[in-house]
Amino acid sequence: MSNRYDEWFKLLVAQQCLHGDTSLREVARQHGLDHSLVRTWRDNYRQHGVMGVRKKYTHRSAAFKLQVLETMWRDGLSRRQAQALFDIREGGAIGRWERQYHSGGLTALEPKRKGRRPMTKKPPSSPPPPDDERSHEELLKELAYLRAENAYLKKLDALIREKGTATRGKKLRPSKG
Repeated sequence: MSNRYDEWFKLLVAQQCLHGDTSLREVARQHGLDHSLVRTWRDNYRQHGVMGVRKKYTHRSAAFKLQVLETMWRDGLSRRQAQALFDIREGGAIGRWERQYHSGGLTALEPKRKGRRPMTKKPPSSPPPPDDERSHEELLKELAYLRAENAYLKKLDALIREKGTATRGKKLRPSKG
């Protein structure tokens, strides 16, 4: 379903299909729309009322997707019927879920994460013991780690400076021609 049309227009078209004497195809022709789009609006409005023509942004769980597929298969529903029944506004979603399920099972239906994963909160750790309570070996390990970290940061800083100098030296000159 397209997001080009506002809620008011979708509602008007759906009501015209349900309450008028005009056929669905005629209503679609009058408004210059594809009849399948008008059918979707009509079915969503019939099933869910005004909420059926509103924009809806949701992320669905694998369990919900499986429920939709099982209901569709068990009751012999078409994808369009299942879409209207479960208020799924994204065209082609059920077909995609069906392909995913047949290729990878329930795990393939899990929603894909976009962007970074959320940081996990670690339980607060107790502060390290004071230096005088730590062994000589522990202190030497920490000293070696800190020296390596310091050397790494110095090397990184030098590379950044070197790259900045190289970039400034490569200014574009107008061609003589």
